[in-house]
Amino acid sequence: MAVSVAVNTNDGLRYNGKVTWLVALSCVIAATGGLLFGYDTGVTGGVTSMEPFLKKFFPGVYIQMKEDTKLSNYCKFDSQLLTSFASSLYLTSLIASFVAASMTRDYGRKPSMIIGGVAFLIGATLGGAAQNIYVLTIGRLLLGVGIGFANQSVPLYLSEMAPSKFRGAFNYGFQFCVSAGGLVATLVNYGTEKIKGDWGWRISLATAALPALVLVVGALFLPETPNSLIQQGRDHEKAKRLLQKIRGTDDVEEEFDDLVTASKASKSIKHPFKKILQRKYRPHLVMSVAIPFFQQVSGINVITFYAPILFMTIGSGVSASLLSSVFLGIVGTSMTFMSSLMVDKLGRRILFFIGGISMFITQMMIGGIMAAKLGDHGALSEGYSFLVVILICIYTAAFAFSWGPLAWLVASEISPLEIRSAAQSVNVAVGFFSSALISQTFLAMLCHFKYATFFLFGTWVAFMTAFVYFLLPETKNVPIEKMNIIWRKHSFWKKFISDGKEYKDNRIHEPFLSSHG
Repeated sequence: MAVSVAVNTNDGLRYNGKVTWLVALSCVIAATGGLLFGYDTGVTGGVTSMEPFLKKFFPGVYIQMKEDTKLSNYCKFDSQLLTSFASSLYLTSLIASFVAASMTRDYGRKPSMIIGGVAFLIGATLGGAAQNIYVLTIGRLLLGVGIGFANQSVPLYLSEMAPSKFRGAFNYGFQFCVSAGGLVATLVNYGTEKIKGDWGWRISLATAALPALVLVVGALFLPETPNSLIQQGRDHEKAKRLLQKIRGTDDVEEEFDDLVTASKASKSIKHPFKKILQRKYRPHLVMSVAIPFFQQVSGINVITFYAPILFMTIGSGVSASLLSSVFLGIVGTSMTFMSSLMVDKLGRRILFFIGGISMFITQMMIGGIMAAKLGDHGALSEGYSFLVVILICIYTAAFAFSWGPLAWLVASEISPLEIRSAAQSVNVAVGFFSSALISQTFLAMLCHFKYATFFLFGTWVAFMTAFVYFLLPETKNVPIEKMNIIWRKHSFWKKFISDGKEYKDNRIHEPFLSSHG
């Protein structure tokens, strides 16, 4: 059965097909891989603000928080051990993403999703049952393996399964699940924080097993993408029948021919990580590094991850800070959904600009208020505390509307098939490395730079918005296997792209080229 929505790209470039229920259901199931990353980010920030958890695993931080009245507001949670607990997941995810790249390329997107779900399931179980810091750390490392595999495979799966005209909306499912996972985590934390003893944080950590179970069970029933089947050298007729099924039409010759052409180019590449360093892939490599790096230096992970701690820094209690984090989760999830309705109509660039400008203004205002009104001791007044919470919500909304989902979408759609897994692996690895670096240093930065930390992040937001304006072309409505045309027409990147012989079968009408230059 198919939903009657025709998929015809503009300007003379047309693929036949409809948005079928198979595509919709497959993408919904695959997108749940985002729940893993979102839930872990949300739950860890809340758990590390719970007194029973700190008493058991980080007693030094608990003593600082409760007993050291001379310590600056900005330095109460400055602990390398605590930040190492947070950042260890990202380092493991970084390493796992490179392993997942080979797995995804050689065996398909589906096995990588299953491996990621199983590793995360085991890690969540160990975390909830941990009696000492060693078991807690092992569980955390396994969570990192799960996220590394899931973040490598899920965005690729979504981009390849979705029709080009609706690729943005379908790919947004991943970020929507990241936001939803964070929201669920903050709701769980808000409920369990009131439970006496160790049961509160144990329930919070162990509940992470539920989204992992959903991903594992759901992935078992997913079809592999036609792109992946052809890339692996499977029966082309089988891949064609699958393509006909997911597009809801028998007339898929043009799209199928493009997949075969892209696969031939892919099979000629024996070492994709070496290949991506070649000059003609320079724009893909730069974007695979710059976009995830900019996403992290925007400051979003420290605001979402450490939101409860940040709210406690400005004077909120544990329950109030967790409740504020719940509100942030609701705002983020809502804005991601709203953005998904616009991304394939307005395009990627305009959403980047709207989000970037809003994020810059709010970061600067937060830094200004904390500089003027929050000293080393005491707390913000109720009015200013409320204003900071509102500004953080606006910042979160702007990120969820733009850089949150767009970073995953653009990075997964811009590269040709022969380097796509390698480029996605670089994208994921850079994202995790940047997350680990910032997570490890944020509390120390907050202690030493104080309010200037927010000015620093705001400066990065201004720079990355300018980067998008000058160097990122629009990818709206461009079929994924014809994406190279936008780089050949870009005023800066065209000098790096070869004469296009390897894309001679990708015949594009001149009006299309002009409209995406």
